[in-house]
Amino acid sequence: MSNELIHNPRQFDEIIHIIENARRRALKAVNAELIQMYWKIGEYLSELCAASSFGDKVIDEVANYIAKESPLIKGFNRRGLYRMKQFYETYKNDEFVTPLVTQISWTNHLLIMSGSKTMEERHFYMELCAKEHYSKRELERQIGTSHYERSMISTKKTVSKFVPNDVRGSILDTYVLEFLDLPKRFSEKNLRKAIIENLKQFILEFGRDFTFIGEEYRIQVGNTDFFIDLLFYNRALSCLVPVELKIENFKPEHIGQINFYLEALDRDVKKPNENPSVGVVLCASKDDAVVEYALSRSMSPTLVADYKLCLPDKELLQNKLRELTGLALENDESDNNDE
Repeated sequence: MSNELIHNPRQFDEIIHIIENARRRALKAVNAELIQMYWKIGEYLSELCAASSFGDKVIDEVANYIAKESPLIKGFNRRGLYRMKQFYETYKNDEFVTPLVTQISWTNHLLIMSGSKTMEERHFYMELCAKEHYSKRELERQIGTSHYERSMISTKKTVSKFVPNDVRGSILDTYVLEFLDLPKRFSEKNLRKAIIENLKQFILEFGRDFTFIGEEYRIQVGNTDFFIDLLFYNRALSCLVPVELKIENFKPEHIGQINFYLEALDRDVKKPNENPSVGVVLCASKDDAVVEYALSRSMSPTLVADYKLCLPDKELLQNKLRELTGLALENDESDNNDE
């Protein structure tokens, strides 16, 4: 028996999987019960305050009563009770959140409510949080880096018609890489190495559907070797995603380089059951007009994004989003008039 265990050290992995899955299900069930409890308390308090001539001040009486009658119950002070009331009132008539509300922890619900200005923004972070299973720290970063505004801006930018809609939603227009801690002067090699050293945070920023394959990934065409800066696989898109890094402004010739890599990957690396590869040029900055011209006749699914090494100005992003939304509305009205 002992020899068999030595030769098969992983044979009991299934037991670990059973335990871990059971724990996850138990935590999920506990969280669902807690959220439903907070919802019901919020509903009760909302109706109580509406019927009271003292309004929200009646919450003080409730908090004092709980503290007196059940001193061992924690978290139901005035602040906690008011948040439950706010939680209920924020979402009580919102059918969108019904399937999501119990999938998100109470801490993350509070972050979303305090960090979002509109219902659309709350919906965005709730859906993202449920999909990506964010911890408190991870969600704080996404809100702090204005992930909502950056994502909305990305969906409104003009891209090649050969880029599928699901691809557009998976690649952002701007990435925030403040965690790289790069010096003022750095090379493309420095940038690549910093990303590899902070791969976990890079994947959080890039999206958890991305799986890292390798750096300086070698492809051979004829008798010549070429090296792709970073190669990923996207599980949701079922395709390879080469990322070409640039420490300079975007140039039209970058498209030719990434298209060459896409062709080589699709011919020699892509599996028959996978979708065509999608390319990303990640550069220091870009002129949207130059990008549009460069991509206008390109038949390959390539996107151009830039990166920031410090946290973005949320107000500037919001203004940019409003501007793009206004242009989109004008174009829609123009199209309708033409019809």
